[in-house]
Amino acid sequence: MILIITGTPGTGKSTVAEVVARRRNFKLIRLSNLAQEAASGYDEERESVEVDPERLFEVVRPLATGDVVIEGHLAHLLPFSGATVVVLRCAPAELERRLRKKGFSEEKIRENLEAEALDVCLIESIEMHSRVYEVDTSHLTPEQVAGCIAQILEGEGERFRPGKIDWSEEFFAQ
Repeated sequence: MILIITGTPGTGKSTVAEVVARRRNFKLIRLSNLAQEAASGYDEERESVEVDPERLFEVVRPLATGDVVIEGHLAHLLPFSGATVVVLRCAPAELERRLRKKGFSEEKIRENLEAEALDVCLIESIEMHSRVYEVDTSHLTPEQVAGCIAQILEGEGERFRPGKIDWSEEFFAQ
């Protein structure tokens, strides 16, 4: 089984993926550890490494054997057939608090808040995969989010189907 955990930076991907992998005894692949191998350059304006998703897939594919959790904000761009994709979401006010705590610049905070409000990771996930779910992490512990993912993996994830989370009004009201 391939479980992809994706979402905007600050939504809890790394921590939740670790909990899920430990609970289910899955191998954990963190894309942040592999990004340099798939880098195609550095975007000075955005202050980030540019990663070629096709190259990233070539790096990750041989590692994705058995039961695996693939975690990263680009993970949903990897074309693994039959993967279950969980997009972690977070309310703008809470996401801003988390990103400030991580030391993100004002520009990066704004960029990520906008991406979250516009459902960027969710839309890209739906365009690429057939089994996509979304979980609001705003007020949940990583263990609670892992519990939601367990429900999804056990076939009880109907309440996590896309379309129930909308941060646009909250974001654009700021």
